[in-house]
Formats: sequence, structure tokens, C-alpha cells
Amino acid sequence: MDIWWSLHLRREPASVPLARRILLQTMAAAGVDPDVSYEVGVALSEACANAVEHAGPGEESGDDGFQVTAAIIGDRLRIEVADSGPGFAVRVRPGGRRRVKTTGARAAGTAGGAGRTVKAPAPDLCAESGRGLFLIRALSDSVQFRNHPRSGASVCFDRTLTYRDHGERRGRPFAHAS
Repeated sequence: MDIWWSLHLRREPASVPLARRILLQTMAAAGVDPDVSYEVGVALSEACANAVEHAGPGEESGDDGFQVTAAIIGDRLRIEVADSGPGFAVRVRPGGRRRVKTTGARAAGTAGGAGRTVKAPAPDLCAESGRGLFLIRALSDSVQFRNHPRSGASVCFDRTLTYRDHGERRGRPFAHAS
């Protein structure tokens, strides 16, 4: 059985542990290895904290929330955290190349325009903040940071899951042992 869920949360600090608890309980029920669950929980917490801290209300909708979507399909987990804020600020550099200008923990890098992937730089290890996207990359198999003009930014990451018992349940989270 595959698992999919989506949450629309308020952009407030209490939403971060709520999203993490729901993810961790889902993965525990599915039999995911606790070490893998912990790492994915940290990555989700960082993505949600960024949405809470850096996203503002959507320019057109006035929505002050963010969306968390997760799917476990076999041994793969995909999580997307999308906010409705102004998205990454993009400035045009000489030669017509676009560069994403960010503040706080948001990623900085090159982007070719709307919906394109944004690369996060290595963090300043002495700074009080700015390591969230680096942690997400380190704890995930793959990650994409995207800018969606007029509808916010999103962080989408994947992780291969391992299960507590590698026998019958592998790839079938809710299969009951006989």
C-alpha cells in the first residue's frame, strides 16, 4: 500500500513540529527504519521552518499558509513544502543571466526563470542561520528548490527508505506478516 498526504498549515512556528510529528508517525506505522525517519524529519523541519520564517502572504491570494505534501511509494519518499509568499527574488545580471537573490536561509544560485531549479550554496558554518537548505540536501537523495512567481517557492526532496524488517514488508509498508 502506498501512502500520500497533504497538509495546509498556518505560517506559524507551531506548524513545524506538527508536520514533523505527522510524518514520523506515518513512517513508524509503515515500518520505516527509525534512523531514516529521524533524518527525513530533520529535513522536513528545516523546509517548514524556512516557509514559516521567510514566506509572506501570497501577493494575489493573501494566503498566509504553506503546503506540505508527502508520498511513500514502495521504498521512495517524496516531500514537497510550498509556500504562497513572493518566492525567490530574481535579479538580471549582465549578459541576461538571472540570479536568485535571497535572504536568511533561502538558497542563492542561478535560475533560468519561473519554475526552474535553484542551487543552494554551502552555508556559513559560523552563522546563526542559513544551514537549513544545506541540511535538506545532505539528508536527501535529491532536492529541488523552485521559484514560482506570484505563487511562492517550493522545496521538493526525495529519500530512499529502508524498513525495520527487510523481509515481507520491503516495498509494501502495511503488509502484515503471517
